[in-house]
Amino acid sequence: ELEKLGLRDDVDLHVYEVPVEYQTVQRLIPALWKKHSPQLVVHVGVSGMATTVTLEKCGHNVGYKGLDNCRFCPGSQCCVEGGPECIDSIIDMDTVCKRVSALGLDVAVTISKDAGRYLCDFTYYTSLYQSRGRSAFVHVPPLGKPYSAEQLGRALQAIVEEMLDLLEHSEDKINCQHEH
Repeated sequence: ELEKLGLRDDVDLHVYEVPVEYQTVQRLIPALWKKHSPQLVVHVGVSGMATTVTLEKCGHNVGYKGLDNCRFCPGSQCCVEGGPECIDSIIDMDTVCKRVSALGLDVAVTISKDAGRYLCDFTYYTSLYQSRGRSAFVHVPPLGKPYSAEQLGRALQAIVEEMLDLLEHSEDKINCQHEH
């Protein structure tokens, strides 16, 4: 849906479906970062427990015990051996949540600090590690429970645009500080 809606004109949007497989994630996420050198990667995952659009603040390295779609689980139960326990996104999710909520979309947006220690969290941590925090993860409820594809697409469009806006303004401040 977001691919249909697109983002503002100065943004190149690349959409990929990531399989629910630990080994594919470990190979694909670094390859996509290398291929595109993106300003930001926003991962979106469906959570059967979600009733809101949920912005995840951080990814976790350990505690992965569930089997993936290939019936595989990492023996180490972690994403990156020796990596930090938790990596926060450099995106201020509280600000994104407030800004998107203020737009008056018919979608509730909330914040979480635990993406669930399954493939969503595993993907998020892998991407955060690869990007030094330049990633985001958004959990969405299943279609129709309660939101339509169109509602979720509009919410994701607003979320990604707010994230890019925050990122661009923080980089302006960083660049400004370096010039003095």
